[in-house]
Amino acid sequence: VQLQASGGGLVQAGGSLRLSCAASGSINSVDAVGWFRQSPGNQRKFVAGISWSGALATYADSAEGRFTISRDNAKNTVYLQMNSLKPEDTAVYYCAAVHEWRWVKISSKYKYWGQGTQVTVSS
Repeated sequence: VQLQASGGGLVQAGGSLRLSCAASGSINSVDAVGWFRQSPGNQRKFVAGISWSGALATYADSAEGRFTISRDNAKNTVYLQMNSLKPEDTAVYYCAAVHEWRWVKISSKYKYWGQGTQVTVSS
């Protein structure tokens, strides 16, 4: 499975960005796609996840109510719509794929990772 993340950039606080994660390869072998983020000096943290069917979605507390994860079946692409961005949302964002939904929040269980896209929110 190959994942290509894109859509990062520089935005002012309160603004919005939409990240995309394009999947290819043996995508039917995975059960869910997650978004994680990592800022300098910090561990990679779970942000949001969606089942490959699109029926299930879950969010970190920090993302709940501001971020929305979705997928486009026809394009094999998962999106992360981020609204009301805050400076603390600044990080490199990674998309990843995991074989079982029950592991969706656990980064160590993910086998496939995209290359990351930088999100910078200025105050």
